[in-house]
Amino acid sequence: MEKIKNKNIGKDIAGYREYLRFEKLLLSNTIDSYLRDLKRFISFLEVNKIENHYELSKEQILDFFQALHEEEKSESSISRMLSTLRSFYKFLVIEGKCNKNPWVQVNNPIKLKKILIVLKIEEVEKFLESVPYSTALEIRDRTMLEMLYSCGLRASEIVNLKMQDIDLDEELLRFIGKGDKERIVPIGKKALSFLDKYLRTSRFKIKKEYRSDHLFLNRSGKKMTRQGFWKILKKYASKVNLDKNLYPHIFRHSFATHMLQGGADLRTVQELLGHSNISTTEIYTTLDKEHIKDIYFRYHPRERKSG
Repeated sequence: MEKIKNKNIGKDIAGYREYLRFEKLLLSNTIDSYLRDLKRFISFLEVNKIENHYELSKEQILDFFQALHEEEKSESSISRMLSTLRSFYKFLVIEGKCNKNPWVQVNNPIKLKKILIVLKIEEVEKFLESVPYSTALEIRDRTMLEMLYSCGLRASEIVNLKMQDIDLDEELLRFIGKGDKERIVPIGKKALSFLDKYLRTSRFKIKKEYRSDHLFLNRSGKKMTRQGFWKILKKYASKVNLDKNLYPHIFRHSFATHMLQGGADLRTVQELLGHSNISTTEIYTTLDKEHIKDIYFRYHPRERKSG
């Protein structure tokens, strides 16, 4: 594994590696698989600035699995991740580092996928309008976040966008999405205005001496990473007063839900999201009770007459 910033967890993983090798007598390939899972867990701890991995709250555990779902990990890989963390924390309990194993009580993280949390339109607007755009980096950040919601993109898709994926004349994105499928997605007027501003005034300032065809660059002028994008979102999320956990995929959920609530048909939303199976898109048809009541009182003939 590469160098780990948190020295405590670095020592724990080194000890765990020896435990798997000499106590559990596991093969090298199996041990490497465990360590890859732990590397992803460490990345989550670093992004969320969790320094004490010995005591995890229920909210932090849920946030971790939500992050995995945002990356659209398969059910088997998430189950394997849970198995790895149970094993790792069992080792920490044996070593006297932890009083209890917090992962034992996590029965089935896959059920989290069924919990559809979306932002209201006014919550999306409140968040986006709170993001400043005075400096080159702020303009880049605002553009990424506007496009995240406007185009219903995944975090991996937005950081992998290239200059040639933009069709400003047609106001479209044309890119290869998940499953190597071509996606064509319109860019909304608001997002388009920030994209134009970013390309005219900011990108060349960030690019520096590097030659990159990626649309969004980090402060060093290199390709923006998914982890870097997460940090940017978390930074602005911490400054706005919304009673919801903001992560990249919640804007994709919100995009799809708001499109359907506005009258878009399911097939169109399926195409915009790049879903190969329409059953994946159908989850967004489960509208919240407030919206159902609003539609009822607006369109029921008896209620319209009484209003």
